[in-house]
Amino acid sequence: MRSTRDRIRHAILFELLGLALIVPLGTVLFGLHTADMGVIGVGSALAATAWNYVYNLGFDHAMQRLVGHTQKSLALRVGHALLFEAGLLVILLPPIAWYLGIGLAQALVMDLAIAAFYVAYAFLFNLAYDRVFPLRGWEGAAAQPSR
Repeated sequence: MRSTRDRIRHAILFELLGLALIVPLGTVLFGLHTADMGVIGVGSALAATAWNYVYNLGFDHAMQRLVGHTQKSLALRVGHALLFEAGLLVILLPPIAWYLGIGLAQALVMDLAIAAFYVAYAFLFNLAYDRVFPLRGWEGAAAQPSR
């Protein structure tokens, strides 16, 4: 399993790169002022960072208990990203609606668009992160057939 230090590095890198992408994209897509998209982006990043740590720690503990390791297959990685975003959607919907002074339905559309971006981004980021920062022993485990 990943260490606390590695999880913190993962979360910080994920959120910084995500902000660098979502603020300009969201400003154009939603027609918001950069400052408003920045507030939404930074607020979302702070909430997502906390959720990221809790969610991934729980997910890895569950995997360790159920299958004895934390190496994720392609299908499991897709499910992992979708479940993460569903949880974050529930967390972020009310604050976004409140901050922008919009209804929950309008905030949901915006939140779903942001979530769609982050599902793809999380999938690609985590694949890259696992290649750049592999866990010891994964090389041998990847070569062995699963039972």
